[in-house]
Amino acid sequence: MKVTEAGERPVRDIARPGSRRASAFLARRSLRTHRRAWTAVFAAAAAAAALLGAFALVLGSLLTARPPVERYAGADAVVVADQRVTYTAKPWGSEPQTATAHLPERVRLERSAVARVAAADGVARAVADDSVPVTVGDGATAVGRSWPSAALTAYELAEGRAPGSASEVVVDAALAAEGGGPGGRVTLQVDGAARQYTVSGVAATAHRGGAPAVFFTEHRLTALAGHPGTVDAIGVVAEQGVSTAALRTSLDEAVAGDGGGERGPRVLTGAGRGEAEHVDALGARADLLAMVASIAGTALLVALLVIATAVSQAVHQRSGELALLRAVGATPRQLRSAVGREAGRVAGAAALLGAAGSVPLGLLMRSLLATDPLPLPVPVWLPFAAGVTGALLVALAARPVALLAARAVTRMRPAAALSAARAPEPGGPGRLRTGAGVLAAVAGLGSAGTATLQSGQAAALAASGAATSLIIAVALLGPWIARMSMRVLGAPARRAGGVSGFLAARSAAAHHRRLGAALTPIVLVVTFVCVQLAAGTTLERAAGRQAADALRADLVVTGPASGIPSEAAEAVRGAPGVAAATGLLRSTVVLAHREAGDPALDRFPVLGVTADRLSGTLDARVTAGDTAGLTGRGTVAVAEDRAADLDAGVGDTVRLRLGDGAQVRLRVVALYERSLGLGEFILPREALAGHVSAPRDQQILVRSAGGNAASAVRRALAPYKGLQVRAATADDLRIDPQASDQGDALIVIGVGVIGGFALLAVVSTLALISVGRRPEFRLLRLVGTGRGQLLRMRVLETGLVTVAGLAVGTVVAAIPLLAFALPATGGLPYLPPSEYGVVALAVAVTAAAGTLVPGARGSGHGAS
Repeated sequence: MKVTEAGERPVRDIARPGSRRASAFLARRSLRTHRRAWTAVFAAAAAAAALLGAFALVLGSLLTARPPVERYAGADAVVVADQRVTYTAKPWGSEPQTATAHLPERVRLERSAVARVAAADGVARAVADDSVPVTVGDGATAVGRSWPSAALTAYELAEGRAPGSASEVVVDAALAAEGGGPGGRVTLQVDGAARQYTVSGVAATAHRGGAPAVFFTEHRLTALAGHPGTVDAIGVVAEQGVSTAALRTSLDEAVAGDGGGERGPRVLTGAGRGEAEHVDALGARADLLAMVASIAGTALLVALLVIATAVSQAVHQRSGELALLRAVGATPRQLRSAVGREAGRVAGAAALLGAAGSVPLGLLMRSLLATDPLPLPVPVWLPFAAGVTGALLVALAARPVALLAARAVTRMRPAAALSAARAPEPGGPGRLRTGAGVLAAVAGLGSAGTATLQSGQAAALAASGAATSLIIAVALLGPWIARMSMRVLGAPARRAGGVSGFLAARSAAAHHRRLGAALTPIVLVVTFVCVQLAAGTTLERAAGRQAADALRADLVVTGPASGIPSEAAEAVRGAPGVAAATGLLRSTVVLAHREAGDPALDRFPVLGVTADRLSGTLDARVTAGDTAGLTGRGTVAVAEDRAADLDAGVGDTVRLRLGDGAQVRLRVVALYERSLGLGEFILPREALAGHVSAPRDQQILVRSAGGNAASAVRRALAPYKGLQVRAATADDLRIDPQASDQGDALIVIGVGVIGGFALLAVVSTLALISVGRRPEFRLLRLVGTGRGQLLRMRVLETGLVTVAGLAVGTVVAAIPLLAFALPATGGLPYLPPSEYGVVALAVAVTAAAGTLVPGARGSGHGAS
């Protein structure tokens, strides 16, 4: 390498034959010299690769997940109605688009289709399969089926014979203890008072899974199911030697044109048969996939910001060294190659380690989300593909960031680089970075403003976009934010800390870029965790308050998972001392509408109630109309906000799809306020009963007339098994009474996994900065600063960074949370102080670990 005069070209263009060797040499030397700094980058990159690979594994598992085949394990095919509905609309300036949603209630087939299926080529047997929930004994749950459908699960008689009359049943071997063997008696409750049946036989199957079965005669089961003109599904057993493809073709032709959902009947074979057993499993998968994908997108943003911050800081700490190399004749291409090689090697090695770590982390996350109706498979290829995905994202991101961070130095002329090598750190970011940060901040504030004008999913998406844009703005404008923070916090630090406070304040004021890099991961973790926690607690608190205000009942009747018989509510109403009783039938409706011009199908949980004496058990705070008008099959009460979106008032008509896809036009009879606690729509019970899989109440709300009627209610419910009477609470009325296990798992993943990664990023970034400051610490010791003074200085610096990061992160989180909470709840966001305290403590501890531990060695040397 030959030194040249300023502005001249090198005598030998080392970028051609020897440039690669020289760049590789510089990269190797730098990696050894700055191994502690690159170790911090390595840790952050490895954790990012593990995080992204884990999310890729979970998403891949969700995409390949299908409901298990249990009930139809003995069938070659199952014919069912289509469980999907669609809505097509033409967005502004675009081609028509179609939205699709899964229905939560079973869509049934016409019973006449059974004969056509039985007559199809290759069909040996076609069985109409209906089911009813059954309570056995004092509370055990089972599924009631017809004896002919036992062949679909390959049940065989182990003892006794098939049922021959309406009073006889065959019980599953798992229930044999309840009624003994053949000739014994068993107490069963379907949709009325419990009654005894004679056990004619005991059946067993090798295909275990799901609830145990009780088999009635076909005629008795049809009567108990309550829909004699339709069937849940048709199970098909093929003739010997008929292939699956030929059977599917034959059945498709046999049922073509029949009613059965929006798109007609579907023929399910192989693994697809599980869809007939768990009708809403795919709908739940779609909802879960959307939520996990949203969290994964946030994880990707967090990971890229962490990698960018760590790599950029590692390169900036070497800016003087790079400037010196440029001054002695290294070409820009040579320096870019050396820096790129360093970052690439560190990120590549870290990505490989992270890929290995992504597998156990992904399997842990998957185990939290798996359910019995939707187990999450892990194909052999998935862990490898997920690990490679995470590794590639990290490896590909590091090199461009490093080149961008070194851009200013590598573009200098040699003479200017010589001056830059001795110059102090620049006080602020470049104009391009500042402009991009300002644009991101404006976009975030604009999204927050948009969210306040929206409702529902649109408001949540706009608020999420605001949080994302503001976090990016903080990362880009970090030095400016650090400068403003130190103007506020510097004076108190100087007054409180004496010499150490003066040193801490001066050091922070002189290194805004470094302080901005330290603030970014802290702001990131505070903003992300606060938004994730407060969004849920804000809605839960508002919903709980509304449900508590709406509750007028003092008692509630609950039952087994199979529900409460429809007759029970009437029995309670007739009990002495009962002023009012209302059964709550829960279901779901689908609303077709537009979001920003695009077609959308949203599912809303709803309550089905009996209007008679409804006001005695719940108060929806009606603002127009009267809920007493909720009678018949064509009325509905609508929440005020939803009615405003639909431009509907009392007397107007709204169009909904019920849980089984039936399209109805309902007349609005009342508008009410308490939608978070009671849901967006309230329908008459009779309007929902014919469109749910099992028309059974989930609770019965009871209002006592001047005293405790619990004893009288228990006596009235004596003929019904498995029911309990207790004091009513707001959770009994809420439309979403309890958080689901998957909801809790998403919080663990969102807050625990990503929040933990962000905290690791805080440690890595601050450790990287502390390692780079060791020469500064040694210089302070040489000029007479005591060890105690230096330690107090670092403690105060840690406090300054922590307080500034918590303050900025809280403000950044508050903006999207306000935009979300105001339209959704009409109030301010809420985060329990204890949860915020845990966040603040975790940030303080990690900041101390990243700042004090790595710098201890460098600050311990005194003057020689």
